[in-house]
Amino acid sequence: MDMRTVIATGGALALVTLAACGGSGESASGSDEVTVWMYPVIADDEASSEFWEGVEADFEAEHEDIELDIELQPWEGRQEKVTTALASGSGPDIILLIPDQLPQYVEQDALLPVDEVVNGSEVELLPDAVEAMTVDGQVYSVPIYQTVNTTSYNTAVLEEAGISEPPTTWDEMLEAAPKLADEGFATLDYAGNPEETLNLTFYPLLWQAGGSVFSEDGTEVAFDGPEGVAALQFLLDLQEAGGLASDVVTKTSTFDDRGMPTGDAAMTYHTSLQMAERLAEAIGEDDFELGQPLEGPGGQAAFGNPGGLVLAQKAEGNEGARTFLSYMLRPDVLAGLASESGYLPPSEEVELEGAGEYASVFKEALPHVNSGEVHPDARQVMSILAAQIQEALGGDATAEEALEAAADEANALLDE
Repeated sequence: MDMRTVIATGGALALVTLAACGGSGESASGSDEVTVWMYPVIADDEASSEFWEGVEADFEAEHEDIELDIELQPWEGRQEKVTTALASGSGPDIILLIPDQLPQYVEQDALLPVDEVVNGSEVELLPDAVEAMTVDGQVYSVPIYQTVNTTSYNTAVLEEAGISEPPTTWDEMLEAAPKLADEGFATLDYAGNPEETLNLTFYPLLWQAGGSVFSEDGTEVAFDGPEGVAALQFLLDLQEAGGLASDVVTKTSTFDDRGMPTGDAAMTYHTSLQMAERLAEAIGEDDFELGQPLEGPGGQAAFGNPGGLVLAQKAEGNEGARTFLSYMLRPDVLAGLASESGYLPPSEEVELEGAGEYASVFKEALPHVNSGEVHPDARQVMSILAAQIQEALGGDATAEEALEAAADEANALLDE
């Protein structure tokens, strides 16, 4: 059994090589070789290594003619590394990706459709998960987990500011902000660093305003419309009322840099099931409360998407790779991954064991989740917009100016 694990520890990367591995195709013994790039779906390094080593062992025990090598990769630098690997054809056979990464690689003819694997699943997969993995009518990724983010609160902070009911709407947040600021608390734990994914920061507000990143036909951006301006203006109004951290423009979403764990912020809408358990431990279960997705003028919305496994073009003809994809859709494998990762399984037929009291809240929030803006240029547009939002939060642009500048640059990119 082969497994090369890249583990991030204290900011440094340590490469632990358990065994060397060749490429995909056939090994010297005539067995199919399958290489997988897996990312930290399971946050704890030790638990992640143990789980995926178990997957390797169990899969190879059932399929003696297939050599499986699961390489654990870090999130850092993922986009660049995956893009290079797919373009060169020298990377793995299978990679973990999320929906908004798919269109650009499909457009580059770097992925193989996996419709037959998904259609042959032992369990019925969530329709929205499958739809999110579909590009131009074909399924390009096999969903193996489903993320959901919802709102959470530090009720002790709210009570100290004399707020008895947790804010659930934009208006209620703006009303609470001055009271919380007077007590030295931020209302919203918001990560304004432009390196952060907007899926977890600005986009939920845009969706709550009823807006979208792209026009329906995808030929231009739409975030500079009235809904986008309303979303960014809400964020700036909240900041003006003392509702954001003073260092919001550099704030990241890492656990140690967040205001919720330290008791410096009252709420956040960036809470996964996994994060909920960590927050409850950090601030105390009695002071931690989960709610449903925040509501803006356009309704309730939150970010949540499936993570799935894609087949690189180099896996053409590698039946072992497709066999592994089918294996990952087994109910026991999906349940095991959900239990270890803290994410929901991509099927209501799979029981989520050991998830604790919070799982039902996330299942209730599932109808309100948005999988992100699926477009070949989604990531590039996100980078452009993130920089301009930072300008606005830094006081160097109004909401209209920031979005107009971002739209001009993004539309020029889409016209290329």
